[in-house]
Amino acid sequence: MTHATASKEGASTVAPGVPRATIRLQFHADFTFESALDQLDYFAQLGISHVYASPITSARPGSLHGYDTVDYETVNPELGGEEGLRRFVAGLRARGMGLIVDVVPNHMGVSRQNAWLWSVLRLGRASPYAEYFDIDWEPADAALCGKMLAPYLGDQYGNVLAAGELSLEWDEARGEYLVAYFDARFPLAPECSDEIAANGIEAYDASRLEGRVRLHALLERQHYRLAWWRSAAEEINWRRFFEVSDLIGVRVEREDTREAIHRLPFRLYAEGLIDGARVDHIDGLADPEGYCRYLRESLCALNDGRPPGCPKDVPYIVVEKILAGDEHLPASWRVHGTTGYDFMNDVGALLHDPQGELPLTELWKTVSGETRGFRTLVADVRRKLLAQNFAGEREALVGVLHRIARADLSTRDWGLPAIRRVLTELLVHFPVYRTYVGAATPLAADDVAMRVACKGARSSLRPADFGLLDLLVQWLGQTPDPMTAPALRAWRLQAIRRFQQLTAPLAAKSVEDTGFYRYGRLLSRNEVGGDPGMFSLDPEGFHRKVLARASRLPDAMLATATHDHKRGEDARARLAVLTELPEEWRRVVEAWMRRHEALKPKEGLRPAPADEYMLYQTLFSAWPLDLSLSDEAGVRAFADRVAAWQTKSLREAKLRSSWVAPADEYEQVCEAFLRTVLDPRRNGRTLLELSAFVARAGAAGALNGLVQALLRLTVPGVPDLYQGTEFWDFSLVDPDNRRPVDYAQRRAALQAGHDDAALVARWRDGGIKFELIRRALALRRRDPELFRRGDYLPLPARGEAEDSILAFARRHEDRIALIVVPRCAAALVLASGGASPVPHVAPQAWGATEVDVSGVISQGMLRNALTGGECQVEGGAVRLAEALADFPVALLHA
Repeated sequence: MTHATASKEGASTVAPGVPRATIRLQFHADFTFESALDQLDYFAQLGISHVYASPITSARPGSLHGYDTVDYETVNPELGGEEGLRRFVAGLRARGMGLIVDVVPNHMGVSRQNAWLWSVLRLGRASPYAEYFDIDWEPADAALCGKMLAPYLGDQYGNVLAAGELSLEWDEARGEYLVAYFDARFPLAPECSDEIAANGIEAYDASRLEGRVRLHALLERQHYRLAWWRSAAEEINWRRFFEVSDLIGVRVEREDTREAIHRLPFRLYAEGLIDGARVDHIDGLADPEGYCRYLRESLCALNDGRPPGCPKDVPYIVVEKILAGDEHLPASWRVHGTTGYDFMNDVGALLHDPQGELPLTELWKTVSGETRGFRTLVADVRRKLLAQNFAGEREALVGVLHRIARADLSTRDWGLPAIRRVLTELLVHFPVYRTYVGAATPLAADDVAMRVACKGARSSLRPADFGLLDLLVQWLGQTPDPMTAPALRAWRLQAIRRFQQLTAPLAAKSVEDTGFYRYGRLLSRNEVGGDPGMFSLDPEGFHRKVLARASRLPDAMLATATHDHKRGEDARARLAVLTELPEEWRRVVEAWMRRHEALKPKEGLRPAPADEYMLYQTLFSAWPLDLSLSDEAGVRAFADRVAAWQTKSLREAKLRSSWVAPADEYEQVCEAFLRTVLDPRRNGRTLLELSAFVARAGAAGALNGLVQALLRLTVPGVPDLYQGTEFWDFSLVDPDNRRPVDYAQRRAALQAGHDDAALVARWRDGGIKFELIRRALALRRRDPELFRRGDYLPLPARGEAEDSILAFARRHEDRIALIVVPRCAAALVLASGGASPVPHVAPQAWGATEVDVSGVISQGMLRNALTGGECQVEGGAVRLAEALADFPVALLHA
């Protein structure tokens, strides 16, 4: 049946305050506001209500992401500047659309273009911006007192100086002398200018001993200390974004800093150019609750002055926040929700068959030799990160706690080593990203988190340390009494803040950026916001999660792909099929590992079995559906993409290589192995097996992808579409997931008429996913309140295939939508598909299985928004053989 193309959204429509559906766009010099303006007709016709933009403030030149802000008060000229933004927003308004922007209040980019930081480096504590940044001007290291560590040298300072790599130069544009180090530049204190002018620049030539001595003496008088980049981990005296020394922490909790950061977005909101905000890395802030309230109240105060036609209700605000387990976003923050990592985890777990957990776990243990569970592995990773990558941050906290201990006669005998030892175990076992102790609203969850951490620490410490452990739990887990002596109270609050701003990056680096690359049981569960230790989620558990989110944050964002994902949404959906085919996968892997022994070096370095196994999962998950083995250029391009992933994977794992000390020889061995495995001339048999396995299991994976897409578009919340994922998304980690989007292909797809049978038959081209998204968004546009405010009603299935179905209804007043999707249905797909299955369960495979809709509708006819056909409701039931006859999933409505 041909389905008509949705009509263009009328210009008279006003974008609502809460988006109906967003599209996430990554702006940079090669994709500007003008580039996005050219696609607005496409976005509008697709059914998008709001563009959800990456940061638009000025970033470091050439930035591909925008999170390295250098000027909070200007729109990035590389994107088109403010004039380009105005033209873009005029295009949005003409189509009744809105704009949500990414706000980055936690950190700025370290760059000579950063005027605030340049002033601090030049003037030190005398700079008007000295307190804008989270710098410890009086650290334990006396050599850094009054100075900021500048860890940007490629070698030890003395070696760099002796090599003559540091020099002075006159900057005509700035009218001042600078320190030059290759492409980097550093300012000099103003009082040094007369001395340099008197001596002449040549007097500081480090290639001569006299010049080197004079240059060193000059550098010692600066408000920063140039240092080897590796010293940052242990000596850093300012807060970074995670462990990235190119991103410096900003003290947004200060009123003057906060106002300076938000002057531009508040003006843009008041002028009707933006409609809401996504807050980056909310857990990096000293006071997330206070910040969220400030943002909301400040924007709301501007509503009355916004231009006609702009929404004037509560601005849409979501926060980037990873929730652990059953953790909930605090209601006291008064935001609309998270950016959707929690939904991405839930829907991903739903696609995994719990029956596959044991065999895949045993396969991983056998292949890799790794017997630890994920949580034990992460605990070990945390200890190493605290000793190496976050040693400086830990020592700063230890120092504050030591001052607190010394302030009381009953605790002064606890020394630095004991505090360091006990604090380490508390950090290792901390179960969530952070607490919010000290905020205006006390949270019971904070006490729970501290108790869990304390229990874990006790299992690792000797009884003699338990008293100190209880003290640290009290100092770090409870706001000090207002009657506490001012100095002691200040130390206590500082310790709490340092603890909170350490647990979050420690969690992220130990789980997402290390553990995910070490633990390879099944890579589809190693995703941002996910927990590889939680293998699957049954329908009841999924419904429970949805209902909990709907009751607390009905307008939260729902995502299945982001600019930070480890692998694309459809790559994960394909990997999930392995939980249903564990024995077949084991046979394939064992055969490949035996065969590929001949492709490895006979002596010396060889790819580790764990790395080899994760490579096979990656090849299976990302193999393009349209890639032919005869396409040598295509195979090479795929190998290039996988090689980039593999290098990042090896370095993030920090086992045999790392970003700090890349193991070139091992990386080269692994890349050579990868390219040999993907060489059709040398390894054609494996590639034939791989492509055949993808063709078979990939059909079930595609069905998973369609299920995932429809659930995102229909459960309570705001569905977010990451750029380009309207078609199959088999991308890998960045930069692969930020490749240019072929919008010409997407615009053409909008105009084409599609026969449903043809869509299913040609599933490999991604048209079926595109049409599902387009048609579901069309229904959301026709009845937005049904999906925004409609009840969520889980529905039971009954019959021989009842375990392979998930169903629910959305109901608002007299309107209903019924969503029916297969779940873990690989056996049904493969049984009915022969040698070339399609992502569709044949109607006869459902037998007499039906969905009980008696609580919603007893009799009548429902229309299928995905096919245009009709489906009968008889006796309060819908037969799956009818509902899913023509399309893999169903969206029925009345």
